[in-house]
Amino acid sequence: MLLVLSEEQKAHLGCLPRVGAAAVGELGRLVVELLRRGAAARACEAAARKLNVGVDTIQRGVEGLTYLLTESSKLMISEIDFQDSIHVLGFSDELNKLLLQLYLDNRKEIRSILSELAPKLPSYHNLEWRLDVQLASRSLRQQIKPAVTMKLHLNQNEDQIAQVLQTDPSTLLHLIQQLEQALGEMKTNHCRRIVRNMK
Repeated sequence: MLLVLSEEQKAHLGCLPRVGAAAVGELGRLVVELLRRGAAARACEAAARKLNVGVDTIQRGVEGLTYLLTESSKLMISEIDFQDSIHVLGFSDELNKLLLQLYLDNRKEIRSILSELAPKLPSYHNLEWRLDVQLASRSLRQQIKPAVTMKLHLNQNEDQIAQVLQTDPSTLLHLIQQLEQALGEMKTNHCRRIVRNMK
């Protein structure tokens, strides 16, 4: 799978040949540091002073490299696909090899950083349910009013929380149909390809 770069990203990465091959390694280290700790203008200024380059050039280079490395790491692009993706930029072979080595060295660390940044969603633990049927009331002697009550136990950040839901059977059947349709959609080739790339 090739990584498609927009014109803006190509322009950001276009400053890499101007700063030189030695500076690309420094920018790569700066990208990983910024992903780990967050954006810091001082780090870009310090790198600009160290490399005798303008701060604006460093920021554009960092933004371009950040996109290139994070998207490539997210999609787990192979070496050949990564080389083909950056080949369109028209860089020298030395710079292409340097970018490839930068990607291979930092791929696992970037994936771990991105997984830490992902939101922690609750996960299923248990489900209790009960069917209640109201057969009559004071005003109506013969009435059948069913209701399904569910207690959903979820795990969230090592804690257990419970949600109580109540619905009528027709709404529950509609919900089941929608969930089965979604599961059926997950079996299509398109969804399988997306899920495979997300891992």
